[in-house]
Amino acid sequence: MKNSLTARITVLCLVVAGVVAVLGGLISARLVISTAQQVSQQTLADQADVFAGQFADQRLGLRRMIEVLHGQGVAVVQARVNGVVVSGDATAERAARQAGLLDVTGAAHRTVELNGRTLLVELRPVDQRGAIALVREAETAKGAGRKLIANIVVALGIGLLVAAVAGTFLARLLARPLRRTATVAYSMTHGRRDLRVPVEGPREVAEVATAVNDLSDALRRSESRQREFLLSISHELRTPLTAVKGFAESLSDSVVTGDAVPAAARTIEREADRLDRLVSDLLDLARLGADDFRLDMVPTDLVAFAKECAEVWAPRCESAGVTFRLETPPAPIHVSADPRRLRQVIDGLAANALRATPPNRPIVLALTTTPTHATLALRDGGPGLAPDEYAMAFEKGLLNTRYSGSRPVGTGIGLALVHGLVTRMGGTITAGPAPEGGAAFTVQLPHSVPQPPP
Repeated sequence: MKNSLTARITVLCLVVAGVVAVLGGLISARLVISTAQQVSQQTLADQADVFAGQFADQRLGLRRMIEVLHGQGVAVVQARVNGVVVSGDATAERAARQAGLLDVTGAAHRTVELNGRTLLVELRPVDQRGAIALVREAETAKGAGRKLIANIVVALGIGLLVAAVAGTFLARLLARPLRRTATVAYSMTHGRRDLRVPVEGPREVAEVATAVNDLSDALRRSESRQREFLLSISHELRTPLTAVKGFAESLSDSVVTGDAVPAAARTIEREADRLDRLVSDLLDLARLGADDFRLDMVPTDLVAFAKECAEVWAPRCESAGVTFRLETPPAPIHVSADPRRLRQVIDGLAANALRATPPNRPIVLALTTTPTHATLALRDGGPGLAPDEYAMAFEKGLLNTRYSGSRPVGTGIGLALVHGLVTRMGGTITAGPAPEGGAAFTVQLPHSVPQPPP
């Protein structure tokens, strides 16, 4: 099980505070000890100057001063001019000798290591009376430092405690809206779409809540469209099935007899073909995203291809009272495409255009080229689409749902299938207004070989 955000942030705050505490403690301890030792050395130097002045003037009270210094942990060592060293402390005497008491010519301070102890030594010459040395153990100098370090450690410990409390509070403050967001997301996985995440907390957390709310809205819209699409498909399937079933029953019950039988058979055949096309489109649409969807990509001359399409659709348009016009350049234009699937694309677009175009209005199949792409555009003189509908024209069932009952519509899957086929062939398809007053669907395919500029 993964650690919670609260635990992670709390641990992170403790780690950061601990690192800062250790580094701060080490630096502070070093500075405190160094400063304390410098202060101790300076104090010892001042004491040595005062004692040397008193000693040189042979003033009274030297014994009392020695006692006071001894009470402060300072030993006094005297070196006479004859080389005799006088001291009541053997360790201090050895330290003074090691520091150069017998050879001193001016004021000097030394640090001496003796038997594992660090001793501070201040040397002073005393005119014709020799020299003196004041000796103090450095550990005594560190005493004040230890007290300061202890205070720092206590303060840092309090800092760690505050960091733990603050980290826990901050983590819970961040985790609370995230937990609410997770609860809504889990509910969404079980089909709930009516829940909203409160948009609150830090900006990043609020952005997550907004994204989940947007996702919920998108899922609700998508599921609504799926339901509408299924209802539309169910209706489209039921219509030919009803006709086939009705005429089949009439033939079976001998209701239709004699000269009416061939007409009934043709109706059954026509509705069966319609049903077959619808089922085929549904299967193709379902298989478009699969890896095993087969495309036979070959070099294809679009000029010849467009003329073949015109041979089929010109008579169909003429029979509906619609003018069909073909616009192609004289030279061949080659692209890499699957001719059968590309024909399926043009047939789907042309069928939609013919369904929406009123009599005496045009349908145009236009072919143009650039150095990199060839463009096939199917334009019509029908009512077209609203400006905001062109970008959504290829969504399954959208236009069918929007215009069902107000104008002739198809099954709702044709444009989605067309878009998927063009995309699988490496091309693009867009929708927009046509100069003829209706809609224009533009297919762009890359050339199979580079083309010279037009």
